[in-house]
Amino acid sequence: MKTQKVAIITAASRGIGAACAERLAEDGYKLVLMSRSDDLYPLADRLDARPLKGSVTRIDDLERLVGLTYEKYGRIDTVVIGTGHAPKGDLLKLTDADWKEGLDLLLLPVIRLSRRIVPLMKSQRNGTFINISSFGAREPSLDFPVSSVLRAGLSSFTKMFASAHGADNIRMNNVLPGFINTYPADEQTVCSIPLLRQGTPEEVAGLVSYLASDQAAYVTGQDFLIDGGLTKSI
Repeated sequence: MKTQKVAIITAASRGIGAACAERLAEDGYKLVLMSRSDDLYPLADRLDARPLKGSVTRIDDLERLVGLTYEKYGRIDTVVIGTGHAPKGDLLKLTDADWKEGLDLLLLPVIRLSRRIVPLMKSQRNGTFINISSFGAREPSLDFPVSSVLRAGLSSFTKMFASAHGADNIRMNNVLPGFINTYPADEQTVCSIPLLRQGTPEEVAGLVSYLASDQAAYVTGQDFLIDGGLTKSI
């Protein structure tokens, strides 16, 4: 009998998170979705998913998310961790509070969910984490200083996680979107993208679907750019 796979998706109410929910539902997953927005509820109804209103910055919300999922389904196969937008501003005018806000938003949710979920995945002998990061992890930008620094930190954590838990058959990878059309970019930005267009949430969700699948069973510790060729670094 084929095991029913279960996925957690955060920041799931709209944009990339909602597209990932749609795609993994099509792939046959049972879903538990978390977001701060009430838009979560109609999406969850449509996908027969379990909704939980909460924030990735709150430890108690993350604990409720893991507890609800395991209590309902008894397993967690895939965790798609989306977050939000970090503070922006002049590099040296950003305050300590700005940097701490970015840490709580972009890096600590991955670490906190890993602590709670890895023991469960070890008992299953498989599982995968997919972190929605940003192209700034590979090519830092003064337009997104906090995000660039902390996304690079997430890439480093992901490498270490892969080394620590590969033997447990638990994988972690990062998806690095460029300019996605949920937030329209100006003409100058679009013209700087080799494909001359923004990406779509559905295209990002397609990559997430692959990384969650058995086809990616030998893929871990990697950053996957999906930016229309924008990033030039090698």
